[in-house]
Amino acid sequence: MLMDPSNAIRLILLRKVIVNKKRLIFTRSMLVLSNLSLFDVSFLLLLYEVGFFINLTGFLGEVEQMTTENDKRITRILFCGPHFPASQNYTKEYLQNYSFIQVDAVPFDKVLDVIADYHICVVKDMRLDSNVISHAKNMKLLMQFGVGVEGIDTIAATRCGIKVARIPGGATGNATSCAEMAIYLMLGLLRKQNEMQISVQQKKLGEPVGETLLGKTVFIMGFGNIGFQLAKRLRPFEVKIIATKRSWSPSDTPDSCQSNEHVQNNVIDDLIDEKGSHEEIFKFACKADIVVCCLSLNHETAGIINKNFISSMRKGALLVNIARGKLLDYDAVAYHLESGHLGGLGIDVAWSEPFDPHDPILKFKNVLITPHVAGVTEHSYRSMAKVVGDVALQLHDGHPLWGIEFVN
Repeated sequence: MLMDPSNAIRLILLRKVIVNKKRLIFTRSMLVLSNLSLFDVSFLLLLYEVGFFINLTGFLGEVEQMTTENDKRITRILFCGPHFPASQNYTKEYLQNYSFIQVDAVPFDKVLDVIADYHICVVKDMRLDSNVISHAKNMKLLMQFGVGVEGIDTIAATRCGIKVARIPGGATGNATSCAEMAIYLMLGLLRKQNEMQISVQQKKLGEPVGETLLGKTVFIMGFGNIGFQLAKRLRPFEVKIIATKRSWSPSDTPDSCQSNEHVQNNVIDDLIDEKGSHEEIFKFACKADIVVCCLSLNHETAGIINKNFISSMRKGALLVNIARGKLLDYDAVAYHLESGHLGGLGIDVAWSEPFDPHDPILKFKNVLITPHVAGVTEHSYRSMAKVVGDVALQLHDGHPLWGIEFVN
């Protein structure tokens, strides 16, 4: 009993992969190529085991040799810097059964010395400039662990023939995690978290008197994936939600909405009480009790929360930032906290990181700071580690890269 040689090769590849319980992505791709169902594969494997395909031993030897040679190659992933350690730890854990994938994390001052040996570089809080990228002689892909790619000089990477990609925040749960942190900071400011700790230490009960989210107007400044997830979670608090965005066209609605454009618009219309353009941020700021900054950082938005903007906010309004620290002008924030115009500040990201624990801004009781952990949750970090790991496996096997968003 014989079969077509091309199908025989596919079958043997499947047998090798399935028997060894390795390279599941490869297994799925071979199933598609061979057009075989799992039942068909099981049946054919049974036939193989009882000797029906003894004439294919030569094919098996060739395939095993090719696979062995492929596995001898090492695909190397570089994580830059000591911070956000769960990023490389979870990626290593996800790839622990793949000896041909190497995951390393090196200090900032060593990146330039070793980057030439790596094929994938994952940026955390280091800036990959043109000088560093020019040394990446074997690099195929640059990514940032989290949302955005502002840590990468995309123009320099393109010039060097290196692809740059972002990890989609909606698909990994990163946007959801950041949205939850925004609510945590809002509630912490409204309920006067720092003052509550003082009351506990002083054995006081029934103070301070806090405020509720009920009835507040929340301005989401930058309605992307995080803004969308935030609006969904704020709606049950019975708040008024207003938001600005550069474009409200259907094609720009968040990926987490349903695919039908009409449905997308209806969903957003149900979440947002008033929509505006980016040019209307001052108008919207004066209407809000709480401003949540969800903007991307670029040359246009750096320092956008300045004296003029904060002055346009209501006296006593709260400011929350879970996006990027450099969106806020430090001097402007400090000035308005000192004057009492700004009712409270809740930030997960700072002007310079790690944040200085002796910074004068911490003297204010109405300031809450967290150490850039909005997106650092078990769910989001394991999901992002899986994306990085799957891309490394695709690259190693020479498959097209998917599951990421290319920006060049």
